[in-house]
Amino acid sequence: MATLPLSIRPVATKRDRKAFIDIAYRLNRDDPNWVPPLKSEEAGKIDPKKNGWFSHAIGQLFIATRGDQVVGRISAHIDTLALTLPPEQGFGPGVGCWGMIEAEDHNAWRALIAAAEGWLKAQGMTRALGPISLSIWEEPGLLVEGHDHPPTVMMGHHKPHYQAWIEEAGYRGVKTLYTYELDITKEFPPIVGRIVAAGEKNSRIVIRKVNKAKFADEAATILAILNDAWSDNWGFVPLTQPEIDDVGKKLKPIVFEDLIRIAEVDGEPVAFMITLPDLNEAIKPLNGNLLPFGWAKLLLWLRAPKVRTMRVPLMGVVKRLQASRLASQLALMMIEYIRRDAVANFGASRGEIGWILDDNQGMRSIAEIIECTVNRRYEIYEKTL
Repeated sequence: MATLPLSIRPVATKRDRKAFIDIAYRLNRDDPNWVPPLKSEEAGKIDPKKNGWFSHAIGQLFIATRGDQVVGRISAHIDTLALTLPPEQGFGPGVGCWGMIEAEDHNAWRALIAAAEGWLKAQGMTRALGPISLSIWEEPGLLVEGHDHPPTVMMGHHKPHYQAWIEEAGYRGVKTLYTYELDITKEFPPIVGRIVAAGEKNSRIVIRKVNKAKFADEAATILAILNDAWSDNWGFVPLTQPEIDDVGKKLKPIVFEDLIRIAEVDGEPVAFMITLPDLNEAIKPLNGNLLPFGWAKLLLWLRAPKVRTMRVPLMGVVKRLQASRLASQLALMMIEYIRRDAVANFGASRGEIGWILDDNQGMRSIAEIIECTVNRRYEIYEKTL
């Protein structure tokens, strides 16, 4: 097989899109810690009609073949909103991205990276970031530590040797993302209990559950806090309404009122915390397919999920409070309330928080206070084109 000529071509047909999706399942099938995503979700991710991110982005998918065998894939894409942002925050003018890369061998990898870089250059880009698949809000970074356990919902998992291949191609790490894990069956250290108790005595503070019957309103509240709270972060690109609409449809089945909290001070929403049951635990045995019986198993699980792990993908406190003690207090109150409900109502025993930027000292300090440990590290790379 390796003696056949290698060919790289743009994805242009329905058959190509299927091949682009399927290659990941073949190349990762022997990794016990890879979680096969639902193929329907993967198809939606790369479909501009089904992924609201494409309302402000363009891209091109490529597949590598030898003979009739697909041996790799990559996406090249440009977020037009990211082009308008300050360069010191990671993006800015001339920055394009690549991601969703899988390759059977080093030669295929080199050719795929070259194809993605060539497309970005043709679009006028002068710098490449990767891997980012596809939005910064989806699966950013390459897994470089933590290959010995499966990822949680909406987190990536990659072959260990991809790191050396990226670095050999002239890329250098520009930003590190961490996830933290903890045993949520254990009480937090006494200082956390005292901080939570003090907050409960403060009549100005209300920590409430979301109301799923008012899903659109609650999502709008969270979006407003998020876009303010994260606006100075590296890699921040504002979430748009089309993205929120699509993400809402996808995540609504695993949104549970007692796992999402909004903090109010003097009646104003100022912080939030989103926690999701680890859907990966339910979909891993399905091998990417809802048919013939996968859909029934998944629906049964969604009625009353019992999981080992809960993931906290997003937290935020409005910018004007971030340097205050109140910000930490609100965060710890939400964490504690959700911890209790996750254990009591869902049987969870493990929590995972992240991803968290390496320079987000506020969140990293909170992780240390509740005695989390780093369990996975992702790296985003850059290269001048």
